[in-house]
Amino acid sequence: MIVPEIKTIPSKKLIGKCLSMSFSQNRTAELWKSFMMERKHILNSMSTDLFSLQEYQKPYQADIFDPEMVFTKWAATEVPNFDNIPEGMATYELKGGLYAVFLYKGHPAEGASMFQYIFTSWLPASGYELDDRAHFEVLGDKYKNNDPDSEEEIWVPVKTK
Repeated sequence: MIVPEIKTIPSKKLIGKCLSMSFSQNRTAELWKSFMMERKHILNSMSTDLFSLQEYQKPYQADIFDPEMVFTKWAATEVPNFDNIPEGMATYELKGGLYAVFLYKGHPAEGASMFQYIFTSWLPASGYELDDRAHFEVLGDKYKNNDPDSEEEIWVPVKTK
């Protein structure tokens, strides 16, 4: 059984790039390649942590998985303000609030099983339900792209039932 840490965070300012996609038309690699090539132009990053963020047009429903549902995915980093926005980048204000934070260790391609556990086992048995805010992953110092020893944090927006 994987037990998340429940955290309340303030809103965060992010700068990055975004693309519309669906799970069946996944453009994540294209998004991250473009962001990483231009990341050096973000002069006021608060850390080396990167955010992979999903913003759903309608509230995400874990019990009704639709691979064709279009959402906006972001590749971003946190900044203290929006004073210096590089050309070709955009801003995102991540709403603060309550999150269930799961530590995932493993190959990114095998991450679907973690999400399945979160939404079909942990969430229904918890005292929480999904909140209509962005879902995101924090890719910190232990994140290693395409490596089975990679670690990342999965942040799921929740509210008490």
